[in-house]
Amino acid sequence: MAKPIPSPLYEKIPQKNTLHRALDLTIFFLLLSLLAYRLLSLKNNGFTWLIAFLCESWFTFIWILNFSCKWNPVSYKTYPERLLQCYRVDELPPVDMFVTTADPMLEPPIITVNTVLSLLAVDYPANKLSCYVSDDGASPLTFYALLEASKFAKLWVPFCKKYDIQTRAPFRYFSRELLPSHDNSTEFLQEYRKIMVILENKESRSDGLPHLVYVSREKDPKHPHHYKAGAMNVLTRVSGAMTNAPFMLNVDCDMYANNPLIFHHAMCLLLGSKDEQDCGFVQSPQCFYDGLKDDPFGNQLVVLYKYLGSGMAGLQGPTYSGTGCFHRRKVIYGLWPDGRMEIKGRSGKLTDERIQKTFGNSKEFTTTAARILSGLSGISHCPYDLLNRVEAAQEVATCSYEYGTSWGTKIGWLYGTTTEDVLTGMRIHARGWKSTDCRPDPPAFLGCAPSGGPAALTQQKRWATGFLEILFSTNSPFIASFTAKLQFRQCLAYVWLISWALRSIPELCYLALPAYCIMAGSHFLPKVQEPAVLIPIFLFVSYNFYTLFEYYGAGFSIRACWNNLRMGRITTVTAWLFGFFSVILKLLGLSETVFEVTKKDQSTTPGEGSDKDTGRFTFDGSLIFVPATTLLLVHLMALVTALLELFDHVGIESRIGEIICSVWVVLCFSPFLKGLFGKGKYGIPTSTISKSVALALLFLACTITVRK
Repeated sequence: MAKPIPSPLYEKIPQKNTLHRALDLTIFFLLLSLLAYRLLSLKNNGFTWLIAFLCESWFTFIWILNFSCKWNPVSYKTYPERLLQCYRVDELPPVDMFVTTADPMLEPPIITVNTVLSLLAVDYPANKLSCYVSDDGASPLTFYALLEASKFAKLWVPFCKKYDIQTRAPFRYFSRELLPSHDNSTEFLQEYRKIMVILENKESRSDGLPHLVYVSREKDPKHPHHYKAGAMNVLTRVSGAMTNAPFMLNVDCDMYANNPLIFHHAMCLLLGSKDEQDCGFVQSPQCFYDGLKDDPFGNQLVVLYKYLGSGMAGLQGPTYSGTGCFHRRKVIYGLWPDGRMEIKGRSGKLTDERIQKTFGNSKEFTTTAARILSGLSGISHCPYDLLNRVEAAQEVATCSYEYGTSWGTKIGWLYGTTTEDVLTGMRIHARGWKSTDCRPDPPAFLGCAPSGGPAALTQQKRWATGFLEILFSTNSPFIASFTAKLQFRQCLAYVWLISWALRSIPELCYLALPAYCIMAGSHFLPKVQEPAVLIPIFLFVSYNFYTLFEYYGAGFSIRACWNNLRMGRITTVTAWLFGFFSVILKLLGLSETVFEVTKKDQSTTPGEGSDKDTGRFTFDGSLIFVPATTLLLVHLMALVTALLELFDHVGIESRIGEIICSVWVVLCFSPFLKGLFGKGKYGIPTSTISKSVALALLFLACTITVRK
């Protein structure tokens, strides 16, 4: 009798998006129509017409990238209940878990501790898990917090598994106002109170817990440490020397495991693929807890992941986001799907000598690396006592270990950018691997989104800077598309992402055009009486309807849509603009880019966002706020100019479109308008206003000169 065919562990489901495609094409047609109109009337108009044409050409290019990314969306449905039907518990592969933190002031140890505890308590065989915590700040506070957490875990982990607790980050579980309704037995209540007191006072069995390893790598001012990418490579080597699991999970210190079954979901994708090439890594979208209502800072990323992430999943797969990602260790080690390794620009089979030149001089580590590359697991086939591997782990964590090796260039997390995640993921795709999207319900991991203006813009600046570094490097997706196996449309998707900083220049120019035209007595839009005026009107309406359609489809309100539209403009002329200048200065050799850690704020109660100031934009003395403040002042001057001309009975009918656009820009920058009159952190500092006034007056002087 034939053996029954096992049920698939996952399904890849194409999504219908007929209306989405129709809107994409409608906007594309309107953009082409506007460009054609510009070209036909370019001779009869002035400088502003040319600037508008160049900006709109760029917008059209970006739109092509946009709908190319989203054209073929797919989703993955996993069946974790089938996993144990196909594999015995002892057959499940080991996983090494990485948690990274860098600054105890910006990333409080209590956040890291909760993330670690949530990982230790996931529903997966404990003897198959090892958790490595990288503390790049070498903080005694972080170390002792983890030491206490390891003691608390002996009670917390059995408690979670005994009562099937779904929220396994203690600070989230104990912050709820009511006890869980599924079990109110006397025994449960007694254990609940016992655990919670212990938590507040910082106070099962040890064989029921995963390994927990604290790592603080050696640093020396004379040796570059490569920020997070360097820390991840140290974790990879240390874990390789100690436990050598074939799969690795990495999360940021604030991203706790929200779904206890996430390891089962991920293994459905990693083990259920008919061809390993189809799943080089599994990426879960970044989701956030206690998100402010209507996303006032536009940083919850739900719509981005829903549409762009699903679209990329239909190509070679979603990009690596730096957290919430399961990796095949051999893929991180630089292996191609056909078993080759790339060594100094060429590929081939690895000999012992090549392994040493590639991975370093540690005999213990290169032995485990060779096992992984040959398809073996360090846990199942080579068991050893972790305490006996400490010396080998210390050796591979030294600051000089990587010299003369391929770490950061061919293998591991790649160097040369502040967004090592996207670069590393792109190189994996360029070798021919695909990635998969994992979106279980509830979400796999939850983290905290930056709050306020400075933190949100700092994060966006770092992303924009790192993305542009990739574009201007030898790792550009254009190069990978022609010289490697990066598919063309996947290349376009990466270009859409890494061109964020480049968009700041044309968008800043386009945002300034209405004010310039009003004050200079010019125009960049068709006149009201011309039929061509319908093109920009339809384009404006179509684009805003398209955006509203996406946000409504993601379950957001009109207010949330507006907040994200507004923040999109603010981010472009602040964070992305400064990211652009940072890379230009680096290319000129005048400065180096810096990895800026985003401040993590832990909210403890879901209702904590009820304060009247929650969601208000905050400011500091950073220069990043100067361009947006200047732009706002320029438009206010333009509207005053238009008002004065109206009182003087000067005809402004030919510039009515520019006046409407100027009002729209002021509305988009309304947080800065409020900031002009705000106090404390809610007000724009006097130094920033002074610089912006000077720049606005310079702009005014230039327009007056042109008008004369």
